[in-house]
Amino acid sequence: MARKRSSKIGGQAVMEGVMMRGERSVATAVRTPDGNIVVESKRLSAKTPWWRKVPILRGAVNFFLMLFEGMGILMRSAEVYGEEEPSDFEKKVAKRFKVSLFDVAIWVGVILGIAMSVFLFVMLPQFVLSGLEWLFSWSPSPFVKNLIMGLIRMLIFLLYILLTSLMKDVRRVYMYHGAEHKTIACYEADMPLTVENVRGCTKEHDRCGTTFMFIVMAISIIFFSLLGLLGLDGDMWMRIGLRLVLMPVVAGISYEILKGLAKFDNFFVRILKAPGLFLQKFTTRQPDDGMIEVAIKAFQTAQEMDADESIEPVSFNIDKNFTLALTDIHNKLRKNKNCNFEADAEWIVSSVLGITRSEVKLLKTIKEEDLKKITSLVDRRAKGEPLQYVLGEQDFCSINVKCDKRALIPRFETEFMVDLVIKEIGEAKSVLDMCTGSGAIAVAIKKSCPSVTVTAVDKYADALSLARENADKNEVEIEFRESDMFDEVSSCFDVIVSNPPYITAKDMKKLSPEVKSEPETALFGGEDGLDFYRVLASKAKDFLSQEGRLYLEVGKGQAESVVALLKEDYQNTLIIKDLDGVERIVYAEKKKG
Repeated sequence: MARKRSSKIGGQAVMEGVMMRGERSVATAVRTPDGNIVVESKRLSAKTPWWRKVPILRGAVNFFLMLFEGMGILMRSAEVYGEEEPSDFEKKVAKRFKVSLFDVAIWVGVILGIAMSVFLFVMLPQFVLSGLEWLFSWSPSPFVKNLIMGLIRMLIFLLYILLTSLMKDVRRVYMYHGAEHKTIACYEADMPLTVENVRGCTKEHDRCGTTFMFIVMAISIIFFSLLGLLGLDGDMWMRIGLRLVLMPVVAGISYEILKGLAKFDNFFVRILKAPGLFLQKFTTRQPDDGMIEVAIKAFQTAQEMDADESIEPVSFNIDKNFTLALTDIHNKLRKNKNCNFEADAEWIVSSVLGITRSEVKLLKTIKEEDLKKITSLVDRRAKGEPLQYVLGEQDFCSINVKCDKRALIPRFETEFMVDLVIKEIGEAKSVLDMCTGSGAIAVAIKKSCPSVTVTAVDKYADALSLARENADKNEVEIEFRESDMFDEVSSCFDVIVSNPPYITAKDMKKLSPEVKSEPETALFGGEDGLDFYRVLASKAKDFLSQEGRLYLEVGKGQAESVVALLKEDYQNTLIIKDLDGVERIVYAEKKKG
């Protein structure tokens, strides 16, 4: 038997485009409404699953995998050409189960497709046959029964194709189907892939899904006739049940036959192929040159990616419906009970798009690439990561600072202390920020008081690296020093400001998961929360100038205890309440002497 040259690339027609699947890649090319061809590609796993080496099983598994993949690609192409509004049912399911509307739409499409196929090609022929048996009091042999049901299925299939071809969009899909076949045929004829060459090739192909459907029907007749001869025919419902249960087996056998027939080309094989090729005359139509260009682009992309592993996959950058995207975002964020899902969604969207929160409400569409970035951040927030770490930044006083897990997130309460220091800076020429963390305090003071020399100290190198980045970001010069409190400090300063760790051991156990995700070293202040204040009280005086002043942020209920620590070496001690009326700042001056 003559072996035929066979391409390892197969395809599928989609909305205004063609998908081509190679050995290690998939490429989908679609013609956009403005006439351009856009391509989306992805790589397949290089490792061959064990089931792909098992005859029959590989066909059964492939049948269902391609059903889901085909539906997904069909929907992707439809999005490029114009996204369809999901149904109210899909929206309700997405909201109820907090899943993506896109995933819901795929599942609904697959389930409805399977249900319709089962009804049309399994149940309806059985109903018709049972009706004929009742009407004519007729009891044909198992073979005749299956032959009649096979003919009924074939008739239903042809009617389905003819009726759907009356729809403009489906008719165009059939034309792209023809373009897909012609392109593969041109390659298998060993001709260059040009529009002219492809145009002259056949639009029928050996490995088409239409041929596969015919083989499935033929195998069903033989397979279930044999079961009938073995006494497994039963009543109507038993026959329906057997066909549903054994559908994967029939699909697996049909797949092996389809692969085998595609490899050879001789008189006997052509006879076996003829019925399937005849049916393709109804599922393929002559494409125009623009459709052929799309098919060639998809084929060549898959071919190039199979040959060169360095080629990066690309995605469609589709304009997505923002209202629907926002529904998915809200569903994800609802999983985090500690966040305001609506406000957090606005913060994340505005950060990625570089717009204000008020402008978020005006959005109608959003680019898919931007939505992917947003979704990545939303997933982190949904898992409990603080919003500031997710956004990577925080507004603080008059500056914007970078935030990540190297340091504590700057708080509003600390802004109150910084504003007070800036307001009262007076004649001070030098400021020390002890336990600087992100550097927010030091940077904010230097930004507002450029003539003042600012030094920032922290024990941890990671925190200092973040503080340096924030100084660079806000274009200020600050001296940074790695030191365990005052160990590596030698100068005197007019002002020392500090927001040290002050959470007690007892309160550490009560912290929310979000706060616990911040560095423990920036939170824990010892058993009573006063460890760092004891060091400040005993040593800060040695590093303050004669008129030196001390500003300390303290935790709720700690102000009196900190004042007591300062009593011996400091004067004019004050407790200052923040805007919420909480005793938040302890102010002290170095004693003269």
